[in-house]
Amino acid sequence: MYVCPRPHHAVHCFLRPRSRIYGGDMATTISTALKTLGNSDLQLTSIGFGAWAIGGGNWEFAWGPQDDDESVGAIQRALELGVNWIDTAAIYGLGHSEEVVAKALKGWSGARPLVFTKCSMRWHEHRSIYRSMKAASLREELEGSLRRLGLEQIDLYQVHWPNPETEIEEGWEALAKFKEEGKIRWIGVSNFNVEQMKRAQKIAPITSLQPPYSMLRRAIEAEILPFAQQNGIGVINYSPMVSGLLTGKMTAERIAVLPADDWRRRSVEFNEPRLSRNMRLVDLLREIGRGHGVEPGVVAVAWTLRKPAVTAAIVGGRSARQVEGLVPALSFRLSQDEYGQINAFLAENGA
Repeated sequence: MYVCPRPHHAVHCFLRPRSRIYGGDMATTISTALKTLGNSDLQLTSIGFGAWAIGGGNWEFAWGPQDDDESVGAIQRALELGVNWIDTAAIYGLGHSEEVVAKALKGWSGARPLVFTKCSMRWHEHRSIYRSMKAASLREELEGSLRRLGLEQIDLYQVHWPNPETEIEEGWEALAKFKEEGKIRWIGVSNFNVEQMKRAQKIAPITSLQPPYSMLRRAIEAEILPFAQQNGIGVINYSPMVSGLLTGKMTAERIAVLPADDWRRRSVEFNEPRLSRNMRLVDLLREIGRGHGVEPGVVAVAWTLRKPAVTAAIVGGRSARQVEGLVPALSFRLSQDEYGQINAFLAENGA
C-alpha cells in the first residue's frame, strides 16, 4: 500500500498501489518513488501529465483537433496508474486545456493530484496571442485559471515565458504576492535563462524551472541545469519525447498528413534533413526498449531523467491508450550502458 508522505495534506496523495503497464497488460504492482520539487513540499512522481495537446485546435500552437472525452479519459487513466501531477497553462487552447483538466478532476473519484499551470501568455478576442507580465494582467490570468480549473488554490504557478523581458521583476513580484495571499502554493519559471533567474531570485525564491529538454534539445546542460542544481531549483522538463517525435508512433507519412493547424508541421525536427536522422534515433530507442518491454518514448523520457538536476518530466497523452504506453516511465530507468549507446549515437550524428 502506498503511504502518503504528508498525511496532513492527503488531498495531494494517492492512497492506492502503483501499477505499471508493459506491453499493454497489467503487471506487478510497484511503488513509485517521489522526489521533492526544489524548495517546496511538493512530492512528485517522476512523470506528470502534460496538458498542452488537449487544448485542442484552432490556435497558434495547436496540435490539431482533439476530442475532449478522449482527453478526460487520458488524464484519469494517468491518475489511475499512479501519476500524481498535471501541468497545464492558460494559453493551451486559449483556456480550454484548463477547462478539460477541471472536467477530468470533477469526474475523478480519487484524491486530487497536484495541479500546475502557467501565466504571461494571453489572447485577444480574435484569438491572436500577446504577452504580458504586468501585475494587473497576471492577476486577471490567475483569477481566470482558478475559475476554469475549479480550484481555490493552485499548487504551482509558473511564468510561461520571460517576455516582455523588461517586465520580469514586476511579474515575479506579483507572483510572490499571490503566494502570500494563499492563492498559489509555490511559484516557478519556465523557459528562463540563468541571468533571468538571477533577476527573479533577488525578489523571491524560485521553486522550479520548466525548460525544454530532450536528447535533441540539450542546450540547458551547459549552464542552466548546473545553476538550478546549485540553487536548489527543481526542474520539470517539457517535451522529453520532442512533441511526440520520439514515441515510435511517428513516421514521415504520418507527419505529412498532420492537420494544417498542427504546429509540428513547421518544426525543423519534423522535417528533412533532420527527420531521417531522428527516425534512426527512434530505431535505437525501440531496440533498447524492446529488451524491457517498453515503448521508444519511455526510453526517451528515461534518458532525460538520468540528469540529477531533473526532478521529473512532463509527458503528454491524448488518449488512455497512449497514456498506458507511456506510464512505465514512472519506474523505467536506463542502465549506464544503454545511456552510453544513446549518447554515442547523438555524438556521431550531430544531435
